[in-house]
Amino acid sequence: MIHPLLEVKNLSKSFSNVHAVRDLSFRIEAGQIWGFIGPNGAGKTTTMRICSTLELPDHGDVLLDGASILADPNRAHRRIGFMPDALGVYADTTIEEYLDFFARASKLGFEHRKERIASVLAFTDLTDLRERMMDSLSKGMSQRLCLAKTLLHDPDLLILDEPASGLDPRARVEFRELIRALADQGKGVLISSHILSELSETCDGVIVLERGRLVEEGLVDVLTEKIAKHQLLYIRCMSAPKELELALMEYPGIMRVSPDDKGFTVDFDGNEDAIASLLQSLVERKFRPVEFQWRQVGLEEMFLNFTEGTVQ
Repeated sequence: MIHPLLEVKNLSKSFSNVHAVRDLSFRIEAGQIWGFIGPNGAGKTTTMRICSTLELPDHGDVLLDGASILADPNRAHRRIGFMPDALGVYADTTIEEYLDFFARASKLGFEHRKERIASVLAFTDLTDLRERMMDSLSKGMSQRLCLAKTLLHDPDLLILDEPASGLDPRARVEFRELIRALADQGKGVLISSHILSELSETCDGVIVLERGRLVEEGLVDVLTEKIAKHQLLYIRCMSAPKELELALMEYPGIMRVSPDDKGFTVDFDGNEDAIASLLQSLVERKFRPVEFQWRQVGLEEMFLNFTEGTVQ
């Protein structure tokens, strides 16, 4: 029997009167990247800490290749890499000394330790900075180093808590490329982030949490089809907005018209030929379109569609 790399089964966890996680179940396959999204306080970090053996659940189990991590946490430690949302402060420590410390903590032998440190430094492009003091690193370099530390024991499953938080746009792109490369190596990745545009560029699937409960989960393409029963178009014309809005509302196939400061988002039931005909009609009726975009549903739309915005 083939098991998923990670399977969370009926997980529950409470802190005093707060139910952080409630009967949560999902699974992740090797070689896939899954995004963990939800409002603040939804239970994402608690779930990740349980999956990393840093917290014990009140109920339920977490399976790694079909074996319980609760029954054998030492096996789980060898196969799971957890990256917290902050590197921590290590004064008077170089990058290489930092990695050597955690390699020793992972009980890597001398030769294997040297090999793994060299490998993760090369992968994260930190080799030339190995003698740099940690307190002199930028946020982007610190996150690369935190990832390098997480990879030292070559885990099969990576659990990354807000790894792109505080990164500038270039650093986010570079970090995203590293995560994709790891998945291409066959590693499973569970990643949480509030930067949903970043996850949409990276993830194969998403898990949506609210108030500790699973709201929705599935492959991005499948969830996109589920909520995007129609096409989303953005239209801006030189003509009077009121006249354009009335014309759009009367056009066959347009289900909804939502105005903003400059144009309209249109929910349109039609294929590409119908979209082309709509544009042609606007031109022929002299509405003078200056912007006509076909918008794909992204994680932001999924998040707003699946959640209510409640916190606990």
